[in-house]
Amino acid sequence: MLEIGMKGTGKTLVTLDNTAKAFTSGALDVFATPAMIALMEETCWKMIQPELEEGFGSVGTKIDVSHTAPSTVGKTVTCEATLKEIDGRKLTFEVSCSDENGPVGRGVHERFIIDNEKFMNKASSN
Repeated sequence: MLEIGMKGTGKTLVTLDNTAKAFTSGALDVFATPAMIALMEETCWKMIQPELEEGFGSVGTKIDVSHTAPSTVGKTVTCEATLKEIDGRKLTFEVSCSDENGPVGRGVHERFIIDNEKFMNKASSN
């Protein structure tokens, strides 16, 4: 059951594969902003998926984040997510990331609960 205040945690190791240089979002070997956003979305998705009915899932629809500090190769980035609001099928999360040196980024992420089959049928008809 989805409840306001639910918390989830995700982690990833910074490697050459998830740097700004690899994502072509910059020229340096530091954790890429798109990789941080992906970790935030994954953390939220994995937290709520077990609580959804069979055949239902969620899709990310909005994210507003600040990436405030670099994480170098070899660091572990940890994401913490908290479900802050449930408005029908819309879920709003507060997300933050940190590594061994402290805060890396933070923001707000929205997801919508979907019927997987209906969603894919609609997507396929476009």
